Amino acid sequence: MDLNEKEQLLFIELDDSYLPQMAELFRDAFSGEPWNDNWSDTEQLMEYMKDISKAYSQLNYGLLIDGRLVGMSVGKIKHWWEGTEYAIDEICVSPEYQGQGLGSKFLSLIESAIREKGLGGIFLQTDNDKPAYRFYHKNGFRDLASHMSLYKSLKSIK
Repeated sequence: MDLNEKEQLLFIELDDSYLPQMAELFRDAFSGEPWNDNWSDTEQLMEYMKDISKAYSQLNYGLLIDGRLVGMSVGKIKHWWEGTEYAIDEICVSPEYQGQGLGSKFLSLIESAIREKGLGGIFLQTDNDKPAYRFYHKNGFRDLASHMSLYKSLKSIK
């Protein structure tokens, strides 16, 4: 679906009343290619959305088109020795609006909003083999040379 001039675009801070829409948008954005995440367990999805959207010093942004949530950024204000930043846990745009510049517009609005709050940067993580990686580079993000994400599974290997 192409964004047209008649559609009203609204940038807001999200509150708890948007939680069901946030979960639906997240499932739509990450269930398909290239992520193929299985969020069929609605209860697990809702718990995840609560986990990330209700953090201490939460800061969640939404992009609405004609009152419908089509973009969201879920994160928190994080105090670090280099300064205070906006740490994004999840960010997405509805698949029907991807590839039309809406994601870049959304990031630009987020940057303006966090500058107004006096924050000095944005931190996020993504997979380097997904299109999002190139999207973030296109929008001015850079790799952290000395940063590596690590994970250890505690599930039994069968």
